[in-house]
Amino acid sequence: MALETRSPAILRFGMFEVDLRAGELRKQGKRIRLQDQPFQVLAVLLQRPGDVVTREELRSQNWPPDTFVDFDNSLNTAINKLREALGDSADSPRFIETLPRRGYRFISPISSDHQKKLPITAAGWKMRLVAAALALVATTAGLLLWRSRQPGRLTDKDTVVLADFDNSTGDDVFDGALKQALAVQLGQSPFLNILSDRKVEETLGMMGRPSNERVTRNVAKELCLRTGSKAIVLGSISKLGGLYVIGLDAVGCSSGDTLGKEQERAATKEEVLQALSKGAASLRARLGESLASVQKFDVPNGATTTSLEALKAYSMGKDVWGTKGDVVAVQFMKRAVELDPDFATAYGYLGIAYYNLGEASLAEENFKKAYALRDQANDWERYRIELGYHGIATGDMEQEIQVLELWAKSYPQRVPHGNVGRVYLTFGQFEKAVPEIQESLRQDPDGTGDYFRLASAYLALNRPDDAQKTCQQAHDRKLDSGGLRLVISRLAFLRGDGTEMARQVALAAGKPGVEDILLLNQSGTEAYYGRLAKAREFTRRAVDSAVRNVSRETAARWQVSAAGREAEFGNTTAAKQELSAAIALGSDRDIRVSAALTLARVGEIARARKIVEELEKGYPSNTLLKFYWLPTINAAIELKANNPTKAIGFLEAVVTYELNPAGIMYATYVRGQAQLMAHDGAAGATEFQKILDHRGIVLNSPIGALANLQLGRAYALQGDTTKAKAAYQDFLGLWKDADPDIPVLQQAKAEYAKLQ
Repeated sequence: MALETRSPAILRFGMFEVDLRAGELRKQGKRIRLQDQPFQVLAVLLQRPGDVVTREELRSQNWPPDTFVDFDNSLNTAINKLREALGDSADSPRFIETLPRRGYRFISPISSDHQKKLPITAAGWKMRLVAAALALVATTAGLLLWRSRQPGRLTDKDTVVLADFDNSTGDDVFDGALKQALAVQLGQSPFLNILSDRKVEETLGMMGRPSNERVTRNVAKELCLRTGSKAIVLGSISKLGGLYVIGLDAVGCSSGDTLGKEQERAATKEEVLQALSKGAASLRARLGESLASVQKFDVPNGATTTSLEALKAYSMGKDVWGTKGDVVAVQFMKRAVELDPDFATAYGYLGIAYYNLGEASLAEENFKKAYALRDQANDWERYRIELGYHGIATGDMEQEIQVLELWAKSYPQRVPHGNVGRVYLTFGQFEKAVPEIQESLRQDPDGTGDYFRLASAYLALNRPDDAQKTCQQAHDRKLDSGGLRLVISRLAFLRGDGTEMARQVALAAGKPGVEDILLLNQSGTEAYYGRLAKAREFTRRAVDSAVRNVSRETAARWQVSAAGREAEFGNTTAAKQELSAAIALGSDRDIRVSAALTLARVGEIARARKIVEELEKGYPSNTLLKFYWLPTINAAIELKANNPTKAIGFLEAVVTYELNPAGIMYATYVRGQAQLMAHDGAAGATEFQKILDHRGIVLNSPIGALANLQLGRAYALQGDTTKAKAAYQDFLGLWKDADPDIPVLQQAKAEYAKLQ
């Protein structure tokens, strides 16, 4: 009889080598970054060389039935990325041949180091069985003895605390930089959980210590015990002759036992990060992570830089982010990429900071740079970069979802629930967003952004009490942000509490990135009640605040929103003036969307259509642009051209995304107006009532007030005078203190008089 052979783990073709167990592709010994999905496709093709592997076979093996992405697009993307990694071509393939409408075939010769087993006789087989049994007994006894002497290893549910490095070299470039490098290196592991910086700061406060206190061995041990963590990791760097000696020591915080210890040496300062990276990988294995996992999730210098100076600037940027905000953090991150122009992760954080500051063009620019360099980052940071790129630079929400699925598959213990919730929130799927964000907060109770998103979801669901509780929970944890203050102000608006709204504006005075948001929100409230002169004044102050803080695109966004408001109120000349001022300040994607809408509303059809063409060409994969904003702009254009049927047709595309918060139900408003123009009062009434039923989405947008007027017109069109009067009265009641010269108010009063 012959023994059954096992499938080879190492396969070779051309200049490439594939390790199926470790999940790695190498070229001439150098690892090539390849995402999990393309690698799995390659693995299937390699195990059936020369055979046609159908698309359905690839789907059944690599895409679970409950996967919620476009499979055809997903497979095409995987094949393209695979060919890119191999330097292959679809037209002249050396490795992967496409068979149209059938599938794919691997056409290159494959070799392996797997040797064919010779037949074994029955007697030989018996002797081998006896020898194997004896070896098993001896091995088992030795293994039990070894295990009895091993200190308790970590599990994937345990958390570890990183101490600050003990630096005795006299070179302060290592201060902070090495701890950050170690955090990123260990953070790429799906097995280890590092206590977050926010949790460290919070716990230090509970210990009566400054939040920025140096985390020594004793402090780390107390942090470990207070947070229920399992171990502390101590780092050190010293000089021995001409060498740098880097030490890593993992210690159980309760027992004091050493769980793992590593020491590496570097001949020069430039080699320190590489040595640290090697030691961190070995330490991960000693702490219990499988060798296959360490090999798969191990990018040397996992912070994507070999520059200690750049890493130190990056570390300082992350340190000040939570306490001093995005404006200050940007300066450090900019310094990091100046020192290392290939620092992918720093570009990604710059993109986030600029996005938070409302500088969309700069955010887009930095995410594009990060994305181009993403293969130098570790898997965890690469997923973060890809998510930001698709979410902010391209707006491709389908790709966002695919990245999140792969992220969750690679890091099942650290699924980015907050990002999943954010995507649901963007879609307007608030019921799905809530549990995801709640789980994110359970894992990290100090996520300021998650509190804002959760409170916003509750508002959209018309659950103001839950939104209030969420804001209070953030306050109790001493968390603060412009977003949270905005939610508090919006809650005050829903309660009719003008005093609290004014207080929030006063508290925001002089705070970069917060003051302008609260001023703009107050402007919206004044406009909601028809107090247009006051609204214009608050807008002016918001624009000035943004300009002072060098956020010109944010200022332009506030200015263009004022232009849209003037258009809705019937002030065509003022709308055009505001629009010109806005475009002089900036013209990113969102500004152009608002500009096109305003131009359509004031009858500048040719200019509106030109912007639509530019947006279609410049952002072909932006989901909300394609399926919400462009159809809405086109509908507004047709409405101005007295083509209500065409307008309604364009708006069929927006249904799935109708409740997205950024849209404030504007498409619904335009559809209602188109129904009125088509003399369908009942259909129009349905649309405007829908707006009134979703106050938590529309909030203090002027269309929330104007929906009452439009509802009155819809009822009048149906001949229902009683309901029409009631709706007009609701509008006129809201605008009882309105500026009297607003055209839409004058029209409303004339129409109401005719109903008497």
